[in-house]
Amino acid sequence: MGILQIFTLLGALGMFLYGMNLMSSGLQKAAGDRLRGFLSAMTSNPLKGVGTGLGITTVIQSSSATTVMVVSFVNAGLLTLAQAISVIMGANIGTTVTAWLVSWLGFKADISILAIPLMALGFILSISKKSQRRNISELIVGFSLLFLGLSLMKNSVPDLSSNPEALQFIQGWQGYGFGSVLIFLVFGTILTLVLQSSSATMALTLIMLNLGWIRFDMACAMVLGENIGTTITANIAAAVGNSAARRAALAHTVFNLFGVIWALISYPYLLKIIGWITSGIFGIPNPAAEGFEVIQEKGPDGLPIQTDTQTSALYGLSMLHTLFNTINTLILIWFVPAIEKLVCLVIKDSKNKEDEAFRLKYISAGPLATPELATEEALKEIIHFAEISRNGLGYVRSAINEQDPDKFEEYRAKLVKYEEISDRIDYEIATFLNAVSTEEISVNTSYKIKAMYKIIGELESLGDSGETISRILSRRNVHKKSFDEETLKRVNSMIDLVDKAYGAMITNLQAADRGELLGISNAYDAETQINNQRNHLRDEEIENIESGSKNYQASVYYLDVVSELEKMGDFIINISQDLHKSMGKVS
Repeated sequence: MGILQIFTLLGALGMFLYGMNLMSSGLQKAAGDRLRGFLSAMTSNPLKGVGTGLGITTVIQSSSATTVMVVSFVNAGLLTLAQAISVIMGANIGTTVTAWLVSWLGFKADISILAIPLMALGFILSISKKSQRRNISELIVGFSLLFLGLSLMKNSVPDLSSNPEALQFIQGWQGYGFGSVLIFLVFGTILTLVLQSSSATMALTLIMLNLGWIRFDMACAMVLGENIGTTITANIAAAVGNSAARRAALAHTVFNLFGVIWALISYPYLLKIIGWITSGIFGIPNPAAEGFEVIQEKGPDGLPIQTDTQTSALYGLSMLHTLFNTINTLILIWFVPAIEKLVCLVIKDSKNKEDEAFRLKYISAGPLATPELATEEALKEIIHFAEISRNGLGYVRSAINEQDPDKFEEYRAKLVKYEEISDRIDYEIATFLNAVSTEEISVNTSYKIKAMYKIIGELESLGDSGETISRILSRRNVHKKSFDEETLKRVNSMIDLVDKAYGAMITNLQAADRGELLGISNAYDAETQINNQRNHLRDEEIENIESGSKNYQASVYYLDVVSELEKMGDFIINISQDLHKSMGKVS
């Protein structure tokens, strides 16, 4: 096997992987919100969870994309761990569709003949002004590249009849009985880890089997290994997530590992069942029979033709993939609570609950496959950011009302930490949005991203205001000044209005997340009340100073706090305004 042939094979594999990703991306874009809504509408019914995972994976042709999406939702608290486990089970069944497509279309028929005409159609659709047509274009081009890459992979591998030494090392692994099964299982695992795609590994396995490089039982062992290797994607995504996300990824690993264990224990019987189904349903040779060999033949024109033994081997391997995941699901679906308990025992809750709460909930697992879905994640993260900011207002209230100097310092430290957290979240969301904006995005998505940049800036400023108030109070304490009960009552009334404004802002953000364009009169009303209250308190305090009934220095600190609270109201109304403008443009 020469250098050119090796690079041709690698290039064909790259084309296959790129086509798979492009097709998946196009499908996700075309499906849009419906896909995510379907997933987020999950109930506690495990069967519905399996059906949801199966349906989504069948549509987008990527169990990894579904699993990463599920991990993200668990990380965000939109799905419970039990719901996620059932969806992952369904995703494992859904991914078997790829093997059948390759077996039926990639070998039985030469669909690569249609690849170039389909690309021409994709190009025509790509220049359309309508985003939906461009998404379909991406789907068509991805589909074409996938099967063109598969065809090139088949044609670039060596002919063993004329080059028997080319893969002698692989064939040499087949002579160790059950030890060979374990060797090929590990080989399939490693290959999937390297390629980061069980579909690509499955395609390579089908090619090796179709060309007679390996026996049917060894190919089956590789498929079992692929089921272990594919779990790495979700675990990578969950590595930076919270404990719930890591548990969901671990559940995926437990599911596949359990399946591989029972499959290995019953391996001879499993192969017999596969053989019986293949020969009984399709009426073709039994690939699991003793002495079965893949026979290659050429037609009168000298070109290879698909023989019954080749078809039998391909169908048998696809059947194993489907049967393995289906049986595994039928067994483990009744033990979802037990799996949940197991992963919770292995992965403990964070010792620092506060730190756990401050982790990014929606985008910590990294950008999703499409900008449209990624911006949805970002908006949910912004809502989470707003809720964290509102919690910080609670510490502002506590710091203002605290008379004990030591306890005040605890609250001041909290507000300093909240300011640091706001800076960090602002940076991480901005970095995420910047990565999304480098992709090809629609005009609507561009409007959303611009608004999000402004919103996270305002939320970060709210964190600054909380810390500023803590410094004002600290200076007050240094000068041994305090607020009397009447002053505290007035400040608390101001905080109540700011909290009300927070509530209006979060309501508007949540409406935008649902795709609703609401009026923001609630935000304007809250802002007006804050301004009126600031003016009232300021005028009242100036009168008190002039009358000599209040200490001037204490009043200065009081007015500074009131002024900073009014600033917070300005930041809050700016968020609703930016949101409303962007939604108006999108609509």
